[in-house]
Amino acid sequence: MLGNLVRYLDSIVARDPAPRSRWEVLLYPGVWALFWHRIAHRLFNARLFFLARVVNHLSRFLTAIDIHPGARIGRNFFIDHGFTVIGETAEIGDNVTIYQCVTLGGSNPTNGVGGKRHPTLLDNVIVGSGAQIIGPVTVGKRARVGASAVVTEDVPEGATMIGVKARSTLVSAETWAKEFMPYGTPCKEPCEPSGIQRVDELEEEVAALRAQVETLLAAYEALAREAGKPVEPACKGV
Repeated sequence: MLGNLVRYLDSIVARDPAPRSRWEVLLYPGVWALFWHRIAHRLFNARLFFLARVVNHLSRFLTAIDIHPGARIGRNFFIDHGFTVIGETAEIGDNVTIYQCVTLGGSNPTNGVGGKRHPTLLDNVIVGSGAQIIGPVTVGKRARVGASAVVTEDVPEGATMIGVKARSTLVSAETWAKEFMPYGTPCKEPCEPSGIQRVDELEEEVAALRAQVETLLAAYEALAREAGKPVEPACKGV
């Protein structure tokens, strides 16, 4: 048991440059959230649902991480910081990393009958800060979900998803084949341009086009005067 704990702590140290020792990792809320979840999950499987919920509420109060007792979680699961929500039918594989403010949320079943309604994250998945993965979708092995992305469809193995609604961004095989990529987005610009930034870019393009049109009109008027031709009214004020 001690050996398993040491291997788990070492797996976190390998993914997080902040801790200087295993002792620091023992203070991480994500470590304690997983500890309490293991207890709650056993109670849940024993059909002691109320006791499982009690442990779940205690864990949420202490760690600011809400993992439903029914969620199935593999080895070396790491939640970096807190404020994460993981639903009842979520399934998480081995060596998965989730950053803060992530939701593995459910979707309303079309038939009204509860069933598999939360995501499945396969081995070595990385989910960036603020990402929302909704519904019974599957995120393939080694896939990455960028910060604030919203995923509502299956993610292929090794893909990197960004944006709202999330789409795949092309990443070279040499990049995604690395053992671990912090924050889940190996791009120089991991986030899409904001709405304000796009408006600014459009305004700059419109200003440049106006300048070009004014230059062309001035040249046309000069040529028309030299030829002794009147300037057409339709060209005025363009």
